Amino acid sequence: MADYQAPLRDMRFVLNEVFDAPSIWASLPKIADNVDPETADAILEEAGKITGGVLAPLNREADEQGCKWNNGDVTSPEGFKEAYQTIVEGGWNGLGGNPDFGGMGMPKTLVAQFEEMMQGANMAFGLAPMLTAGACLALDAHGSQELKEKYLPNMYSGVWSGAMDLTEPHAGTDLGIIRTKAEPNDDGSFNVTGTKIFITWGEHDLAENIIHLVLAKLPDAPKGPKGISLFLVPKFMVNDDGSLGERNSFSCGSIEKKMGIKASATCVMNFDGAKGWLVGEENKGLAAMFTMMNYERLGVGIQGIGAAEASLQNAREYANDRIQSRAPTGAQQPEKAADPILVHPDVRRMLLTMKSYVEGGRTFSTYVAQWLDISKYAEDDERRQHAEGMVALLTPVAKAFLTDRGLETTIIGQQVFGGHGFIREWGQEQLVRDCRITQIYEGTNGIQAMDLMGRKVVGSQGKFYELFAQDVARFIEENSGEAALKPYLEPLAAALERLSDVTEHVINQAGDSPNAIGAAAVDYLDMFGYTALAFMWAKSVKAAAPKAEGDTSGFYTGKLKTARFYFDRLLPKTVSLAEGIRSGSESMMALAANEI
Repeated sequence: MADYQAPLRDMRFVLNEVFDAPSIWASLPKIADNVDPETADAILEEAGKITGGVLAPLNREADEQGCKWNNGDVTSPEGFKEAYQTIVEGGWNGLGGNPDFGGMGMPKTLVAQFEEMMQGANMAFGLAPMLTAGACLALDAHGSQELKEKYLPNMYSGVWSGAMDLTEPHAGTDLGIIRTKAEPNDDGSFNVTGTKIFITWGEHDLAENIIHLVLAKLPDAPKGPKGISLFLVPKFMVNDDGSLGERNSFSCGSIEKKMGIKASATCVMNFDGAKGWLVGEENKGLAAMFTMMNYERLGVGIQGIGAAEASLQNAREYANDRIQSRAPTGAQQPEKAADPILVHPDVRRMLLTMKSYVEGGRTFSTYVAQWLDISKYAEDDERRQHAEGMVALLTPVAKAFLTDRGLETTIIGQQVFGGHGFIREWGQEQLVRDCRITQIYEGTNGIQAMDLMGRKVVGSQGKFYELFAQDVARFIEENSGEAALKPYLEPLAAALERLSDVTEHVINQAGDSPNAIGAAAVDYLDMFGYTALAFMWAKSVKAAAPKAEGDTSGFYTGKLKTARFYFDRLLPKTVSLAEGIRSGSESMMALAANEI
């Protein structure tokens, strides 16, 4: 098994050469003083050392050990507490946090690269800082000044961690039917009672306090999602001087035995009149949660890329070392009993598919992160609103497409190993198991597809979609005279036209058929994702082509050849997806329940 190494060369290429991120940062006064190219590069370098040298070596043994539950207490795997302290001491927990409360204020485009490294090195561990960052984001955006001053500094520092408590045994996607209640007290606090499940790192021994953000309903709340409020509920009460007081009235009832991410604690949390404080307005809890959902869902997409990158590194090394048979064109290493399997076209197909998804996905996640930065920090209203529209449209694609391709890439990597990929010691089967959850949590990928097709595309009558289509069309027009780009611009334009036609088709169909949106949704999201990655690969070609001549490292020439493979072998999937979408919902809904 290859030792995970952060793909710093490609991350720098994406940030600096494809997107010129420093120029974007400089155009946003609220973060311009926090980051410059030198600072960003130093952060990437140090992040690579920590993730490759501290987190990655723990990954397999931690998976073997798992977390342990004992009468409400959860013990993390060996080495996790020390690794967590390394993260805390380096300030990594607050990398993207508000500087007013001790965060570093780094842009999401940079933070996304660190998140990918952490998730690729050790996904189960990486979930702990990820959940804390999400809780901080919601609290910073919607909490009172008093709550922010009291909790954010210690959460950014990592002395305290955060958890998000949404799901209940009977309520997953449909949060409007949650039963957890919040009863008001005379002092402005609330007593929270109910059971939450699937709470990632809801209980652990890494931090001295855990701050839960809990969705609950007030006694007079309206029915459905409009009656949900958000509450901050600490594991230990916090005194006025900042010291910790008595334990709050809730506990971890158990931890789940699960397929993957075994080294993270997935908890059942029982709240029994636990004291909490309202975050944001009454009955506006979902709005507060959705402030961080765009970040969290992109973060889950990045998990898919991280697992895929680790799979690619393993498979690439194995394909160079494993010898089997001779190349179709004749012996490549006649001094050996056989050639490395890398010489075989089908192994090349697998590796290039993986490389296409990983590097294209990394570029796409950075593209979405760029819009998140602009939507959060731009001072010009028009620019900010444009970015908000792009974020709304692209977030479900980033979450679902990148995790679908992430799982596919871990499975392909396993296939490169053959039988050895099925054996635990090589690490490939763990990547498959760990990556599988990314398609499920933070909203299943089917729900993401429904959100994209129903709310974002049909719901806006195509207005959100046009923001993306115009961005792609503008790129095609501006680069129409570039000889190196011509082989890519024509198929990109054709793919965009195909996607636009299907978009219009479903919008028209939705007016007559209630099932049209659901029937088209998953195929539409895939079609969108493949087109978006083609756009990303075209942008990568634009950055790489001028530097490919005389490239002795193979980096830039490798970019051009991988782009060619993507356009030849993967982008054509949009043709069959379009045909499936146009077929409508009739055959899908024709069977009666007893015929399925």
